[in-house]
Amino acid sequence: MVSKISEGIKISVETYYQPDYSNPVNNEFMFAYKITIENNNAFPVKLLSRHWYIYDSNGSLKEVEGEGVVGVQPQINPGELYQYISGCNLRTEIGKMHGTYLMENIANKKTFTVVIPSFQMSTPFKLN
Repeated sequence: MVSKISEGIKISVETYYQPDYSNPVNNEFMFAYKITIENNNAFPVKLLSRHWYIYDSNGSLKEVEGEGVVGVQPQINPGELYQYISGCNLRTEIGKMHGTYLMENIANKKTFTVVIPSFQMSTPFKLN
């Protein structure tokens, strides 16, 4: 697991290889990741959007932007956390992701950017 705190928000990431949804013969490697967002601020926040950078070990880069996460724009009150699981399909056995969330301080309506730490995705057989 990797974690990072920025702007009073702690982002933690765990990754999982999904062999049942992968096809190594066709260079299709599916990974799931679980994100935990903890609000350590004294004010509630709303996650407005995400911006991801996704790298394969062959050097390719994909950028993904969109509203919210997994179809919602969660509000996270002070001292609370929000978790979700999503996925990423790579063309190689190893890759990485990082990015940002655009958040809103609900108390004063100001927006701010939270860093999503870089995390690795790799197949178990590649690590042996």
